[in-house]
This record gives sequence, C-alpha cells and structure tokens, in this order.
Amino acid sequence: MSIELDGKSYETDEEGYLVNMGDWNDALASAMAREDGAELDSNHWEVINFLRDYYEEYQIAPAVRVLTKAIGKRMGKEKGTSKYLYELFPYGPAKQACKYAGLPKPTGCV
Repeated sequence: MSIELDGKSYETDEEGYLVNMGDWNDALASAMAREDGAELDSNHWEVINFLRDYYEEYQIAPAVRVLTKAIGKRMGKEKGTSKYLYELFPYGPAKQACKYAGLPKPTGCV
C-alpha cells in the first residue's frame, strides 16, 4: 500500500502507517488527514509535534493514557483530557495522531 503526494509514492502498511518514518513531512501528514476526511489545524499540529518529540526522546509511541497524561503536563489540564484529544482525533488520539505524525502504531492499540 502507499500514499501518493506530489508525484511521489510513500509506502504504508495495511493500516496506513508509514513504513519509513524518514519519509514523513508536514504535507504528507496533511494528505493522510485529508484521506480520512479531516483538516489539520494548529491544535492538531500541537499534538502531532508533541508526539514526534516524545518519540524522539523515548523511542516509543505512547498509548492513549500515557499520551493524555503527558500532554496535560506539557500543555495544561484542559488539553490533557481524553475528551479534548478525541475531539481532535476521533478514530483514537494515540492511533490516529501517531499515523499523521509518521510514527509506528502505539503499543496496545488495536
């Protein structure tokens, strides 16, 4: 499977996650979101960039409970809730946000 963008093909697994994390860029993240019928705004990007930083530091994509807690610590209690994250990423905050961030599927996600 793959996603096409600007005449280039990016390999994905069967769930749409990038096979090569090094292929990731902002335009590709936006294209992935559009495929899901979503448009990324500054709140989405805040979470996506947080996830990329988290992954760089810990070499793991966090499950939703860890993500919620970590976002609350960094961005404030109002953003560190499942409700807020599900409003942004209705198909699962950890799962969908990691996909757009070019990261592997978080452990424990089905």
